Amino acid sequence: MITISNLKKQYGETVACNIQEFTINSGEILGLVGNNGAGKTTLFRLMLDLIKADQGEILISTSTDINPAKSEEWKTFTGAYIDEGFLIDFLTPEEYFTFIAKTHQIDETQMNERLQEFNAFMNGEILGHKKLIRDLSAGNKQKVGIIAAMMHQPQVLILDEPFNFLDPSSQNSLKKILTNYNQQTQATILISSHNLTHTVDISSRIALLEHGNIIRDMDNNHESARQELEEYFTTNE
Repeated sequence: MITISNLKKQYGETVACNIQEFTINSGEILGLVGNNGAGKTTLFRLMLDLIKADQGEILISTSTDINPAKSEEWKTFTGAYIDEGFLIDFLTPEEYFTFIAKTHQIDETQMNERLQEFNAFMNGEILGHKKLIRDLSAGNKQKVGIIAAMMHQPQVLILDEPFNFLDPSSQNSLKKILTNYNQQTQATILISSHNLTHTVDISSRIALLEHGNIIRDMDNNHESARQELEEYFTTNE
């Protein structure tokens, strides 16, 4: 479970995050939606201790409450991909996956077994081409980042705009990967996306952000959630 309390981040006059109380339950797939500047990425960066909050805190509860800003323990069970800055782009995908595996004490056999689970998603475009990550297409860089985030089978998975740059087949493959992973492991998955269809398709719960605030929190009844979100974004074009 993830608990957010009195969390605020501000840049000058711009409020990037202002969440008084919000709880993400274990095993949920939470979709964060909102227009550009709504605060989705800021919230993720606060959760991952990439930026410091002006006030408030985030607690990740396992056997104990862990504050990512004060402890490193959360890193063992959390996987995340926000953007290309998470990649080591002068490595090949194979070298990068090996590096990630070693940081989580995963041996080569286990690593290869886990990579096989992503064969359809990689579609023959990632491994065996002797390309550096920096020379891959944007979509294939995205795939490398997502696979690396899931390498150690995290109990908390955070993905910022994971459907960006992916072709329709890869988007559908990713939806299956995430929903199957959630069902098999009961992992808590947080995604942000501008794509309402994909978000509604896989999320068990949806939070709508505006100017750093969560203005709607809805259980995902597919049709009613889709209609409510479409009405909001039509009104706020």
